[in-house]
Amino acid sequence: MSAVTRQPRLGWTLALLALAQLIYALDLNIVFVALPEIGADLGFPGQTQQLVVSAYVVFAGGFLLFGGRAADLLGRRRVFVLALALYAVSSLAGGLAPSPAAIIVARAVQGIGGALLLPSTLSLINTLFAEGPQRNRALAVWGGAGASGLTIGALLGGVLTENFGWPAVFYVNVPLAGLVALAALAVIPRDPSGGQRRRFDLPGSLTATTGATLLVFALVEGPEEGWASPLVIGAFVLAAVLLAAFATIERRSADPLMPFRLFRNRSLTVGLSVTFIYMATFGVLPYFLTVLMQSVHGYSALQTGLAFLVPSVAIATGTQLGERLTTRIGLRTTLLIGFAVGAAGTAVMAVGFGADAGYGLLVPGLIVSGVGQGVVWTAMWIAAATGTAAHEQGVANGINSTALNIGNAIGLAVFTALADIGTEGKAGEALRTATAHGELVVVLLTAAGMVVGLLVSLVLPRSRASVAPADEASDPEQLIAS
Repeated sequence: MSAVTRQPRLGWTLALLALAQLIYALDLNIVFVALPEIGADLGFPGQTQQLVVSAYVVFAGGFLLFGGRAADLLGRRRVFVLALALYAVSSLAGGLAPSPAAIIVARAVQGIGGALLLPSTLSLINTLFAEGPQRNRALAVWGGAGASGLTIGALLGGVLTENFGWPAVFYVNVPLAGLVALAALAVIPRDPSGGQRRRFDLPGSLTATTGATLLVFALVEGPEEGWASPLVIGAFVLAAVLLAAFATIERRSADPLMPFRLFRNRSLTVGLSVTFIYMATFGVLPYFLTVLMQSVHGYSALQTGLAFLVPSVAIATGTQLGERLTTRIGLRTTLLIGFAVGAAGTAVMAVGFGADAGYGLLVPGLIVSGVGQGVVWTAMWIAAATGTAAHEQGVANGINSTALNIGNAIGLAVFTALADIGTEGKAGEALRTATAHGELVVVLLTAAGMVVGLLVSLVLPRSRASVAPADEASDPEQLIAS
């Protein structure tokens, strides 16, 4: 029996890590529904309400690499607990916020908490569970929790806002994050003591974090401020200078924040490329589906949340299927199948993007595309973790998580600009029709992007199906039953 399978309470550990991912995913959607009430109560002008979302996205994206390296150097459990504590405290501050500035700062701190939480959670999974079938099953459970969190966030946001007001969408995180943090101290194995002493690359951390934060800021604010805005151009230029300085520092550092030798691992390199494409294609679909349902078809926030039940169940199913396929037929073939199914389903989904098309026309595409999305989601995290040493799992997952965030930011920026072509100067029915047409074009382009992801996946070496050792449980549910 392996050392990993002998560790006590491993099933409870996985349950906590999955719950942490559910909290992370829930927080991505839960605030959207409350934006109008937040704006009305705190005096946000309509356009600047988006800063409540942008503050989180910008700081989460900028600190992911830092968060991954911190998990490696300071201890995965320590960083995991710290991230949840930041979530709880900043959520409480957000619910109590008396002004726009206060809530934006609270959301920025939440973003930093998210940047610490995602790579530390993944590095715990990738070090506590043996590479192969056991880790694949753990990542499938984690991924399914994330898919559930996206749905719960949309639904819970509507219910809480309508019944208890906008502060409730922040307060709900306080007991959830606090309880998981306390349980982690009792359940998750302690960080190993001693070992090789390594210094923290402060110059690399400062240049990488500031550069990545400015890059995400420019990508997020470009559509709002205009790409020719001095603020956006300045952010792009300064980001480029800082990231170039980061690359120079890392080449000369004895213990770099992001060792470039990691990219010799073809699985990691292809994994982060696939992750970038995934978020620039699959990852932008929820935004355009929300615009279609609310701006074109007039759905309420709660109706929109309910409409996302179908794709969320499909995605959760796909995450479990992705684990089984990877174990039986190999990682490369699984990614090829996932992208092929996703592209076909997304193309079918486009039929439902007419101005007068009903929800029923969306459903077949939502199901097929969702299954493909779930398959790729599980497989891409397996790819990013494969072949990386345990002491560098944090930074590897920080790199992949950064690709996730930047892929989403670039995808949204590009596709939003394309979707808006032809809507200028229109109102009423003409605007509704033009919006639907622009989104139809975008959905077809995302399907084409998924084909690019399929081609990139071909770079992975062919691999045999993984075979579970005789002492490993064959049933995924046994992972939760220790």
